Amino acid sequence: MGEVHRRADLFEIASEQWQWQTWEDRPYLTCKLLASWNHGFFTQAFAPELPESLVKVFHPEIPAYRVKQVHGNTVLTSDEISWEGQHFSPADGIVSTAQQQAVFVATADCTPALIGDRLTGQVAAVHAGWRGTAKRIIPEAIQKFLDAGSELKNLLVALGPAISGEVYQVSTDVAVEMGISLGLQDLANDVDAMLLALENLIESPILPDPDDGKVRLDVRRVNQLQLEQLGLDIAQVAIAPHCTYQQPEHFFSYRRSNEKKVQWSGIVSNRF
Repeated sequence: MGEVHRRADLFEIASEQWQWQTWEDRPYLTCKLLASWNHGFFTQAFAPELPESLVKVFHPEIPAYRVKQVHGNTVLTSDEISWEGQHFSPADGIVSTAQQQAVFVATADCTPALIGDRLTGQVAAVHAGWRGTAKRIIPEAIQKFLDAGSELKNLLVALGPAISGEVYQVSTDVAVEMGISLGLQDLANDVDAMLLALENLIESPILPDPDDGKVRLDVRRVNQLQLEQLGLDIAQVAIAPHCTYQQPEHFFSYRRSNEKKVQWSGIVSNRF
């Protein structure tokens, strides 16, 4: 029960960490966990602006980096991004390589993750939908930090507004992929056993659904579990208490409107 109570206390603290800010009378979110960095989880009020314009919220003249997002698990450094044909390099995460670099990702119902190393000042922005989560994209980003000399104890992760588990219906096949991403490969061919194993996790990432062959999925919780398995303490991760599907006044949601509209999230590196 001690672990359950600790999680409940930390969830309340994490919820309090999220603050509304405004820029030119438009709202966006910040997280106290990332207070050492200029950052923001922008709302639909900033559409259709791109990072090249949004970066001015942070600084009048620093470079902004983005990629062509493809729902994979490739994470590039800012130095590795190039313009290829009509698009930036295909990837779903960016890690800074110098100070004063702003890295951005776009999301609608997928999870935007902003990561910072409180010792070095290095940062990352990651787009983690269910496909990227199944491929463990946030752990891939964490590995980039470790390869650059970071220590797990210094990493802080904010998981921004995304579709919540209570409304996100997916097939049980997707739930199986989530289980595999959490190390339950032995249950890959037994859907019922996989669902039972996931249901038995503390704060299960899946909820029942009335339709056959369907469940509700909390993608952010899966990412949180992946981070815990890597060794991050639960106090190093904050999850936004906001659902893109249920808050149409602030966020675009593809699942709600079937429109390809996005909001951006970004963070600026410091120190180094």
